[in-house]
Amino acid sequence: MNWLKSHKNDLLLTAALLVLGGALALFLFATRRDGGTVRVQVDGCTELELPLGEDARILLGEGGEFTNLLVIENGAARIVEANCPDQICVNHGAIRYEGESIVCLPHRLVVSVEGGGENPVDGTAR
Repeated sequence: MNWLKSHKNDLLLTAALLVLGGALALFLFATRRDGGTVRVQVDGCTELELPLGEDARILLGEGGEFTNLLVIENGAARIVEANCPDQICVNHGAIRYEGESIVCLPHRLVVSVEGGGENPVDGTAR
């Protein structure tokens, strides 16, 4: 009983943080949108843009020092092969929602999902 009295504020803070975290997760899950295009950037320059709705297999960096195999299927994009040492881009998994990205730092490659639907916010607040 004494333990509960001395840790009451800790328990209230923990409960409040759990409720806020759950509300934030629910909000983010409810507002995510499917993407429309995949943008591939190397060294910050856009190399190509592809629609997520069309299946494709593209070998990036062919003939150069790096290679990444980008696969688009079933409305999702993923890197299935890469010759980088850490393989983080391969282990990342598929992306399909607007704002998601796969990054391969050794190859300075960024694959991101953009577009999709019309933004429900039509202006900015001041």
